[in-house]
Amino acid sequence: MPFASAADARRYTDEMPWKARDLPVSVHALLARTAGSYAAAPAISYQLFSDPGAKAETLSWEELRAQVTQAANLFRSLGVGETDAVAFLLPNCNEAVVTLLAGATAGIVNPINPLLEPQQIASILRETGAKVLVTLKSFPKTDVAQKAAEAVAHAPNVKHVLEVDLLRYVTGLKKLIIPAIRPKNKATHNATVQEFRKAIATQNAGALDFTESDGDRVGAYFHTGGTTGMPKVAQHLHSGMIYNGWLGSELLFDDRDVVICPLPVFHVFAVYPILMSALSSGAHVVFPTPAGYRGEGTFDNFWKLVERWKVTFVVGVPTAFAALMQRPVDADLSTLKTAFSGSSPLPVELFRRFEKATGVTICEGYGLTEATCLVSINPVEGEKKIGSVGVPFPYTDVRILVHKGGEVTECETDVVGEICVANPGVFPGSTYTEAAKNKELFHYDRYLRTGDLGRLDADGYLWITGRAKDLIIRGGHNIDPAVIEEALSAHEEVALSGAIGQPDAHSGELPCAYVELVKGATVTEAELLDFARDRISERAAVPKYLEIMDELPKTAVGKIFKPELRKRAIARVYDAALSEAGVGAEVVEVVEDKKRGLVARLKVGDGAGAEDVQRALSAYTRPWELVEQ
Repeated sequence: MPFASAADARRYTDEMPWKARDLPVSVHALLARTAGSYAAAPAISYQLFSDPGAKAETLSWEELRAQVTQAANLFRSLGVGETDAVAFLLPNCNEAVVTLLAGATAGIVNPINPLLEPQQIASILRETGAKVLVTLKSFPKTDVAQKAAEAVAHAPNVKHVLEVDLLRYVTGLKKLIIPAIRPKNKATHNATVQEFRKAIATQNAGALDFTESDGDRVGAYFHTGGTTGMPKVAQHLHSGMIYNGWLGSELLFDDRDVVICPLPVFHVFAVYPILMSALSSGAHVVFPTPAGYRGEGTFDNFWKLVERWKVTFVVGVPTAFAALMQRPVDADLSTLKTAFSGSSPLPVELFRRFEKATGVTICEGYGLTEATCLVSINPVEGEKKIGSVGVPFPYTDVRILVHKGGEVTECETDVVGEICVANPGVFPGSTYTEAAKNKELFHYDRYLRTGDLGRLDADGYLWITGRAKDLIIRGGHNIDPAVIEEALSAHEEVALSGAIGQPDAHSGELPCAYVELVKGATVTEAELLDFARDRISERAAVPKYLEIMDELPKTAVGKIFKPELRKRAIARVYDAALSEAGVGAEVVEVVEDKKRGLVARLKVGDGAGAEDVQRALSAYTRPWELVEQ
C-alpha cells in the first residue's frame, strides 16, 4: 500500500486495527522471523576506522540471531529477570547491537550515553536498578572504561560488568601496539568483571533457555536529557519497539536496502527508525566508527563509504548534513535513493544545498524518546513540504492542543498549539520510570504532551514552530528562535546557527544568536547581523547580540546543545553588568540546579561582597550564588 499522503496513512488505519496485525509480540521473536527469511543476508556491518578500505565485520541475520540468543541466555544466567535492567555504556560496535537486542529479550535494556559524566551514569544505573553493565575494556583514546568503573562504584545494584574489547577489530601493527599502551583502569567497585565475548561463547546459540512472556512488557529504558542535571528515564514497551520497526519495513525499507547509520546506538534515532526497521525488513545497516559522525575522518570519507557499501539510504541530523556540505561529493552515489533527517528542525537552505550537491532529497521526520520515537515524516513517495516534518504515520493520532486555565481545547487548522501524540509507541500514564514525572504529561489520559509547539495544515502536514521552553520571551512577547535561525542559515557562509534568549535587565530576555561558519568563511558578525535584520520581519526578533564560534556545542546525536549557549550568555551578560557597576566579581561557572535551573556561580574579589553583587544583578531573573575563595 502506498504512503504518500495523510489519506494513505488513514487507509492503513481503516484496513484493520493495529492490534489485529499479525506481528511478533517480542523483539527476539521478530529477530527470529527475519533470520528465518534472510538467514545468510547481511544484517549489520561495523568498521572501527573510517577509511573506505578499512577492515569491517559483517554479521548475517542468522549470526546476529545466534549471538543475541547467547547474550540473552548469559544475562538470564547472571540473575536478570524480565523486570531487571541490562545497561550498556558503549560506543557503536556490533556488540552494542547484540547487547541492545539481548537485553530487551532477557530483561529491560538500558542504553547510556558514554559522553555523560560518571555521576550521571551512576544516577541512571541506580534509577533503572541495572544488575548488569556491558561496557568497554580499557582502550586508547577513550575514557569509557574509566567512567564505567567510577559509575559502578556509586551504583551498588550493578553486580556484573561485561567488557567488550575493540582490539579484535584492529589489524596490522596497531594490534601489537595497543596492548602495550592500553590505559590502566583499576576498578574500585565490587562487581564481577568478565570479558563479553568469552562469556557469551559459553551459552546456547540455538534457542533461548527460558520462555518469554506471551503478553506485552517493558523492553527498554532510554534516558532523555542528561547532558546537564539528572536525566529522566523513559519506558518503551515491546509493542512500541515493534511498531517502529513495522513502520520502517512497511514505508521505508526492504531487504534490498543498505542504510548507513553514523548515529549512536544509545539514542532512539539509531535504534528505532533504523535498527528496528531493519529488524522488520531485512535491510542491511552499516555503522562506521565507534563515534559515528563524530569519528575521526567520518565526514571526510563519508561519500566514499556510501560508494563502498552501495548505500541506498543515508540518515543524519541537520548538523551532520551541514558538515557534509562542506566536503566535496567525491564518490559514486548512483545507489543512493533517499536521505532522512531528524532530531531537530532542518534549515530550508541546507535542504536545498544538499539536494543540489547530491541529487537526493532529504525526507525530514519527527520523533521523540517519550513516544518510542517515530511520529511523522515527509513521505518518500509523496509531496515533501520543505520546513514541515511531514504527515503522521499510520496509527499515529496527532492533536494540536492548548492547555489554559485548566481547560484543554483543540486548535483549528494552521493554529499553533502544543503537539500531542497518541500511537502504539506511547505508554499512557507510564512514560517515565518516576511516577511523579508522568503527572500532567497526558491530555485525555491518552495524548502525550510533547512540549513542542506546532500546527497541522490543511493537507495534514505537521509543522514544528518551536519548543515551549525554547521560546524567547521578550517583555511578555513570545519569539520563536526558529525565525532567527532560518534567517541566519540562509547565508551561504553559515553552517549552523542557534538562537536563545539572553538575560536582560529590562525585558527579561533579548534574542541572541551563535553561529558556526563553513570552512574558509570570511563574513563578520556585523555583516551577519545586517543580513539577519533584512530577513527577519519581526523587529523584536532581530538578535541584539551575535557571536561566531569555531564550533557550536552539540549533543552526542548532533543537536545544537542550547543549554551550553544559555550558560555562555548568562556568564557574558552577568560579567558585563558586574563590570559596569564596578563590582569586583566574576562568573566562574554556570551550573544546572534541579529546582532552580541554570545558576551563575560567582567569585568575588577583595572589597566586594554579596550586597554589591545583589545591587549589580538585582534586575536579572536568573539566580546566582557565591563560591568560596
